[in-house]
Amino acid sequence: FSTGGREQAATPPVGQQEPCATHSRTRAAAGIRSGPSTSTPFTSCEVQRTIAAPAADIFAVLADPQGHVAIDASGMLQDATGDPAGKVGDRFVVHMDREALNDFPMGKYDVTVDITEFEPDRLIAWTILGAIEPQIGHVYGYRLEPLDDPAGATLVTSFYDWSNIHDKWRAADIFPVIPESALRATLGILDRTVRRGHPRP
Repeated sequence: FSTGGREQAATPPVGQQEPCATHSRTRAAAGIRSGPSTSTPFTSCEVQRTIAAPAADIFAVLADPQGHVAIDASGMLQDATGDPAGKVGDRFVVHMDREALNDFPMGKYDVTVDITEFEPDRLIAWTILGAIEPQIGHVYGYRLEPLDDPAGATLVTSFYDWSNIHDKWRAADIFPVIPESALRATLGILDRTVRRGHPRP
């Protein structure tokens, strides 16, 4: 979410720095060497970026509905309604426009961000709720690790996890719907957004 993937309407990833492959390719097909067996499909991926800002400043953007709009790399997120997240179970609505991707004739629609993990200034994750049934069940999130740095830099990990998606969507063989490049793009925009000062409408 806020990364340019196919959304309608994130448990932390298993591996470190695993690329998002196309659909359900195996580790072997993706060229990943992780042990004796390479026939098990992977179901999560993550990317990292060091941002020269305190974790609290970065987390403030990630917990804010308007922050999600500000760092969107796809152009789909047009606006948001609701208060900043403060705990697991909090929700806010994001107003989407599919025309930015021009892949499906969905037009404008809303999705609900449902916070599934929340540790102030350290971890935030969410799943997406929409009109689609059954709900998909994939999860997006960020982990923040303050670095021992005089400037107060933070290592930010963006992760995407589709390990617990509904069987209907697993059978569709369309996951992951987010490429690694989209996760990296959003981290870059997050960096820029924090450095410029989180914009407010």
